[in-house]
Amino acid sequence: MTSKAATRAQTPTRAHRRKAASPSPGLSKEVIIAAALAQIDEEGLEAFSLRTLAKRLTVFPTAIYWYVANRSRMLADVVALALGRVPTAPKDAAWQDYLRTLFKAYREAVRAHPNVAPLVGYQLVANASVDLVFLEGLLGILSRAGFVGESLVGAYNTIIAALVGFVTQEFARVPTESAAQWRQDMQARLGQIDPIQFPVLAANMELLANRAFILRWESGADAPLDRSFEIFVAAQISGLESLLASSAQAAES
Repeated sequence: MTSKAATRAQTPTRAHRRKAASPSPGLSKEVIIAAALAQIDEEGLEAFSLRTLAKRLTVFPTAIYWYVANRSRMLADVVALALGRVPTAPKDAAWQDYLRTLFKAYREAVRAHPNVAPLVGYQLVANASVDLVFLEGLLGILSRAGFVGESLVGAYNTIIAALVGFVTQEFARVPTESAAQWRQDMQARLGQIDPIQFPVLAANMELLANRAFILRWESGADAPLDRSFEIFVAAQISGLESLLASSAQAAES
Protein backbone atom coordinates (compact mmCIF):
# COMPACT_ATOMS: atom_id res chain seq x y z
CA MET A 1 0.00 0.00 0.00
CA THR A 2 1.34 3.41 -0.95
CA SER A 3 1.98 5.76 1.95
CA LYS A 4 0.26 9.14 2.20
CA ALA A 5 3.62 10.88 1.87
CA ALA A 6 4.41 8.96 -1.31
CA THR A 7 0.95 9.72 -2.68
CA ARG A 8 1.43 13.43 -2.01
CA ALA A 9 4.81 13.31 -3.69
CA GLN A 10 3.29 11.74 -6.80
CA THR A 11 0.33 14.15 -6.94
CA PRO A 12 1.15 17.32 -8.93
CA THR A 13 0.79 20.50 -6.89
CA ARG A 14 -0.82 23.67 -8.20
CA ALA A 15 2.65 25.15 -8.72
CA HIS A 16 3.65 22.10 -10.79
CA ARG A 17 0.49 22.31 -12.84
CA ARG A 18 1.20 25.99 -13.53
CA LYS A 19 4.70 25.20 -14.71
CA ALA A 20 3.43 22.36 -16.86
CA ALA A 21 1.12 24.67 -18.79
CA SER A 22 2.52 26.43 -21.83
CA PRO A 23 2.14 30.14 -22.53
CA SER A 24 -0.68 30.76 -24.99
CA PRO A 25 0.11 32.61 -28.21
CA GLY A 26 -1.14 36.20 -28.13
CA LEU A 27 -1.58 36.16 -24.37
CA SER A 28 0.23 38.71 -22.21
CA LYS A 29 -0.16 40.36 -18.84
CA GLU A 30 -1.59 43.47 -20.51
CA VAL A 31 -4.16 41.45 -22.43
CA ILE A 32 -5.20 39.58 -19.27
CA ILE A 33 -5.59 42.72 -17.13
CA ALA A 34 -7.54 44.54 -19.84
CA ALA A 35 -9.87 41.53 -20.21
CA ALA A 36 -10.32 41.33 -16.45
CA LEU A 37 -11.29 45.01 -16.26
CA ALA A 38 -13.70 44.59 -19.18
CA GLN A 39 -15.34 41.61 -17.49
CA ILE A 40 -15.74 43.47 -14.20
CA ASP A 41 -17.17 46.46 -16.07
CA GLU A 42 -19.73 44.26 -17.81
CA GLU A 43 -20.66 41.71 -15.17
CA GLY A 44 -19.64 43.16 -11.82
CA LEU A 45 -17.06 42.13 -9.28
CA GLU A 46 -19.20 39.37 -7.81
CA ALA A 47 -19.26 37.45 -11.09
CA PHE A 48 -15.52 37.73 -11.67
CA SER A 49 -13.26 34.70 -11.32
CA LEU A 50 -10.13 33.36 -12.96
CA ARG A 51 -12.19 30.58 -14.49
CA THR A 52 -14.65 32.96 -16.15
CA LEU A 53 -11.76 35.17 -17.25
CA ALA A 54 -10.00 32.19 -18.82
CA LYS A 55 -13.20 31.33 -20.67
CA ARG A 56 -13.39 34.89 -21.96
CA LEU A 57 -9.81 34.62 -23.21
CA THR A 58 -10.40 31.10 -24.56
CA VAL A 59 -7.49 29.66 -22.59
CA PHE A 60 -7.11 27.25 -19.71
CA PRO A 61 -6.99 28.92 -16.25
CA THR A 62 -3.44 27.62 -15.74
CA ALA A 63 -2.26 29.71 -18.71
CA ILE A 64 -3.10 32.90 -16.81
CA TYR A 65 -0.62 32.02 -14.06
CA TRP A 66 2.24 32.41 -16.48
CA TYR A 67 1.61 36.15 -16.39
CA VAL A 68 -0.22 36.92 -13.11
CA ALA A 69 0.84 35.47 -9.76
CA ASN A 70 -2.61 35.27 -8.17
CA ARG A 71 -6.09 36.78 -8.07
CA SER A 72 -5.15 39.52 -5.58
CA ARG A 73 -2.23 40.64 -7.72
CA MET A 74 -4.49 40.67 -10.77
CA LEU A 75 -7.13 42.81 -9.07
CA ALA A 76 -4.43 45.24 -7.95
CA ASP A 77 -3.35 45.59 -11.56
CA VAL A 78 -6.99 46.02 -12.61
CA VAL A 79 -7.30 48.95 -10.20
CA ALA A 80 -4.04 50.42 -11.51
CA LEU A 81 -5.35 50.19 -15.08
CA ALA A 82 -8.71 51.73 -14.17
CA LEU A 83 -7.00 54.64 -12.40
CA GLY A 84 -4.38 55.10 -15.10
CA ARG A 85 -5.66 58.56 -16.01
CA VAL A 86 -5.03 60.00 -12.52
CA PRO A 87 -2.36 62.68 -13.05
CA THR A 88 0.99 63.02 -11.33
CA ALA A 89 1.68 66.39 -9.72
CA PRO A 90 3.64 68.80 -11.96
CA LYS A 91 6.47 70.60 -10.19
CA ASP A 92 5.35 74.08 -11.22
CA ALA A 93 1.63 73.86 -10.32
CA ALA A 94 -0.12 75.47 -7.37
CA TRP A 95 -1.06 72.72 -4.95
CA GLN A 96 -4.70 73.82 -4.83
CA ASP A 97 -4.98 73.63 -8.63
CA TYR A 98 -3.38 70.20 -8.67
CA LEU A 99 -5.76 68.87 -6.01
CA ARG A 100 -8.77 70.10 -7.99
CA THR A 101 -7.40 68.33 -11.08
CA LEU A 102 -6.54 65.20 -9.08
CA PHE A 103 -9.97 64.88 -7.45
CA LYS A 104 -11.75 65.43 -10.77
CA ALA A 105 -9.55 62.98 -12.69
CA TYR A 106 -9.85 60.31 -10.00
CA ARG A 107 -13.63 60.63 -9.93
CA GLU A 108 -13.84 60.43 -13.72
CA ALA A 109 -11.66 57.31 -13.73
CA VAL A 110 -13.91 55.54 -11.22
CA ARG A 111 -17.00 56.87 -12.98
CA ALA A 112 -15.82 55.11 -16.14
CA HIS A 113 -15.39 51.86 -14.18
CA PRO A 114 -17.86 52.02 -11.27
CA ASN A 115 -17.71 48.28 -10.58
CA VAL A 116 -14.07 48.74 -9.59
CA ALA A 117 -14.97 51.20 -6.81
CA PRO A 118 -15.17 48.56 -4.01
CA LEU A 119 -11.68 47.35 -4.91
CA VAL A 120 -9.91 50.69 -4.64
CA GLY A 121 -9.86 51.07 -0.86
CA TYR A 122 -8.87 47.44 -0.33
CA GLN A 123 -5.99 47.61 -2.79
CA LEU A 124 -4.65 50.81 -1.20
CA VAL A 125 -4.68 49.12 2.21
CA ALA A 126 -3.16 45.91 0.89
CA ASN A 127 -0.40 47.89 -0.88
CA ALA A 128 -0.49 45.33 -3.68
CA SER A 129 0.07 47.99 -6.32
CA VAL A 130 1.84 51.11 -5.12
CA ASP A 131 2.32 53.92 -7.63
CA LEU A 132 5.50 55.46 -6.22
CA VAL A 133 5.64 58.13 -8.93
CA PHE A 134 2.18 59.38 -7.95
CA LEU A 135 3.02 59.33 -4.23
CA GLU A 136 6.31 61.15 -4.77
CA GLY A 137 4.55 63.82 -6.82
CA LEU A 138 1.81 64.31 -4.24
CA LEU A 139 4.21 64.51 -1.30
CA GLY A 140 6.49 66.77 -3.31
CA ILE A 141 3.82 69.35 -4.12
CA LEU A 142 2.59 69.31 -0.51
CA SER A 143 6.15 69.79 0.76
CA ARG A 144 6.70 72.74 -1.58
CA ALA A 145 3.42 74.22 -0.36
CA GLY A 146 4.83 74.31 3.16
CA PHE A 147 3.46 71.15 4.77
CA VAL A 148 6.16 69.58 6.95
CA GLY A 149 6.33 66.98 9.70
CA GLU A 150 2.99 65.92 11.12
CA SER A 151 1.12 68.42 8.94
CA LEU A 152 2.58 66.76 5.85
CA VAL A 153 1.47 63.34 7.05
CA GLY A 154 -1.97 64.69 7.95
CA ALA A 155 -2.43 66.48 4.63
CA TYR A 156 -1.35 63.40 2.69
CA ASN A 157 -3.68 61.09 4.61
CA THR A 158 -6.55 63.55 4.24
CA ILE A 159 -6.16 63.64 0.47
CA ILE A 160 -5.92 59.86 0.04
CA ALA A 161 -8.89 59.25 2.34
CA ALA A 162 -10.92 61.95 0.61
CA LEU A 163 -10.14 60.57 -2.85
CA VAL A 164 -11.33 57.10 -1.92
CA GLY A 165 -14.16 57.94 0.47
CA PHE A 166 -16.52 60.17 -1.49
CA VAL A 167 -16.14 58.46 -4.84
CA THR A 168 -16.40 54.94 -3.42
CA GLN A 169 -19.71 55.86 -1.81
CA GLU A 170 -20.96 57.77 -4.83
CA PHE A 171 -20.41 54.90 -7.25
CA ALA A 172 -21.20 52.02 -4.90
CA ARG A 173 -23.61 49.56 -6.48
CA VAL A 174 -27.19 49.50 -5.28
CA PRO A 175 -28.81 46.12 -4.48
CA THR A 176 -29.29 44.08 -7.63
CA GLU A 177 -31.57 41.39 -6.20
CA SER A 178 -35.22 42.51 -6.52
CA ALA A 179 -33.86 45.92 -7.50
CA ALA A 180 -37.15 47.40 -8.69
CA GLN A 181 -38.93 46.46 -5.47
CA TRP A 182 -36.04 47.81 -3.40
CA ARG A 183 -36.20 51.16 -5.20
CA GLN A 184 -39.95 51.39 -4.71
CA ASP A 185 -39.65 50.55 -1.02
CA MET A 186 -36.89 53.13 -0.56
CA GLN A 187 -38.87 55.89 -2.25
CA ALA A 188 -41.99 55.01 -0.30
CA ARG A 189 -40.13 55.06 3.01
CA LEU A 190 -38.62 58.49 2.31
CA GLY A 191 -42.04 59.78 1.26
CA GLN A 192 -43.49 58.81 4.64
CA ILE A 193 -41.02 60.68 6.86
CA ASP A 194 -42.87 62.07 9.89
CA PRO A 195 -42.38 65.89 9.85
CA ILE A 196 -43.08 66.09 13.58
CA GLN A 197 -40.45 63.56 14.57
CA PHE A 198 -37.94 64.49 11.84
CA PRO A 199 -38.66 68.14 10.91
CA VAL A 200 -35.35 69.02 9.20
CA LEU A 201 -35.24 65.77 7.26
CA ALA A 202 -38.82 66.18 6.08
CA ALA A 203 -38.39 69.85 5.16
CA ASN A 204 -35.38 69.08 2.96
CA MET A 205 -36.47 65.73 1.56
CA GLU A 206 -37.12 67.12 -1.91
CA LEU A 207 -33.48 68.23 -2.07
CA LEU A 208 -32.05 65.14 -0.40
CA ALA A 209 -33.98 62.32 -2.06
CA ASN A 210 -31.69 60.37 -4.40
CA ARG A 211 -29.10 63.16 -4.12
CA ALA A 212 -27.64 62.42 -0.69
CA PHE A 213 -25.77 59.47 0.77
CA ILE A 214 -27.99 56.94 2.57
CA LEU A 215 -31.07 58.53 0.99
CA ARG A 216 -30.49 57.27 -2.57
CA TRP A 217 -31.92 54.50 -4.70
CA GLU A 218 -29.53 55.00 -7.63
CA SER A 219 -25.75 54.77 -7.90
CA GLY A 220 -23.71 57.77 -8.94
CA ALA A 221 -23.22 56.02 -12.27
CA ASP A 222 -26.88 56.85 -13.00
CA ALA A 223 -27.40 59.86 -10.71
CA PRO A 224 -24.04 61.59 -10.17
CA LEU A 225 -23.61 63.94 -7.21
CA ASP A 226 -21.83 66.67 -9.18
CA ARG A 227 -22.59 69.70 -7.02
CA SER A 228 -21.95 67.84 -3.79
CA PHE A 229 -18.60 66.72 -5.16
CA GLU A 230 -17.64 70.30 -6.00
CA ILE A 231 -18.50 71.37 -2.44
CA PHE A 232 -16.58 68.40 -1.07
CA VAL A 233 -13.40 69.29 -2.98
CA ALA A 234 -13.67 72.95 -1.98
CA ALA A 235 -14.06 71.92 1.67
CA GLN A 236 -10.97 69.68 1.51
CA ILE A 237 -8.82 72.42 0.02
CA SER A 238 -10.09 75.06 2.46
CA GLY A 239 -9.38 72.74 5.36
CA LEU A 240 -5.83 72.11 4.18
CA GLU A 241 -5.28 75.84 3.67
CA SER A 242 -6.37 76.40 7.29
CA LEU A 243 -4.03 73.64 8.45
CA LEU A 244 -1.15 75.20 6.54
CA ALA A 245 -1.84 78.64 8.03
CA SER A 246 -2.06 77.21 11.56
CA SER A 247 1.22 75.33 11.09
CA ALA A 248 2.92 78.50 9.85
CA GLN A 249 1.68 80.50 12.85
CA ALA A 250 2.84 77.80 15.24
CA ALA A 251 6.30 77.80 13.64
CA GLU A 252 6.60 81.57 14.03
CA SER A 253 5.55 81.66 17.68
